[in-house]
Amino acid sequence: MMYSSEYCDVKYEENYNVVFVKWKKFCSYDDYRKPLEYALKIIKQYQCNYVADTRSGFENVPEDTKWVADYFMPQAAKYGCGCIFFIIDKDNSLKEELEGQESDSSDLMQFKYIYKLEEVSR
Repeated sequence: MMYSSEYCDVKYEENYNVVFVKWKKFCSYDDYRKPLEYALKIIKQYQCNYVADTRSGFENVPEDTKWVADYFMPQAAKYGCGCIFFIIDKDNSLKEELEGQESDSSDLMQFKYIYKLEEVSR
């Protein structure tokens, strides 16, 4: 089960019971939302957590940030996602963006910041 585009790869990582979303470059609107909708299907199927590799660093457009808060996060929580893991770079160049997503949805699930996929805790 995998989704791949020029912007993003999405796959289920059985070893960690997570959907792993690896962003490759900036995208917005459908190019941004389609991979996340695919991730929701995986979350629903496996009741798993979500990992986003944010190291290629780009900030969302405001409409996509709102869509994540209003649609993606509530759906992920409803389907059983209890934790969002953000893989960050050493300098956490997306600190404000990620903390904004966290503050919008911290009532729905936990958020953890890690440096590599192997740091995911079940």
